[in-house]
Amino acid sequence: VQLQASGGGLVHAGGSLRLSCVTSGFTFARTAMKWLRQAPGEGLERVSTINGDGTWSHTIDSVKDRFTISRDNGKNTLYLQMNNLKPEDSAVYYCGCKDIRGQGTQVTVSS
Repeated sequence: VQLQASGGGLVHAGGSLRLSCVTSGFTFARTAMKWLRQAPGEGLERVSTINGDGTWSHTIDSVKDRFTISRDNGKNTLYLQMNNLKPEDSAVYYCGCKDIRGQGTQVTVSS
């Protein structure tokens, strides 16, 4: 199983980023996926989850009006659209499935 997240970067508050996670080694379309994040000195937080066919998702309250999870099963790719970013969104973002977490991508939001 390989999970490779990308799309992070440095943005000003109010900006947007779109994270991508390219996957391989498993049946993506049958697997629920999630985005997690970890800020410095903090624990791992599950941000958003989506089921295999994309018909159900859940996003934590603190970001649900700004972040949207989606997937393209034809491309075995998971996405996280992040709008109106805030400094408190700064973290390393990871994509994951089951108990597996890939390499993360750094998101830094300046005030």
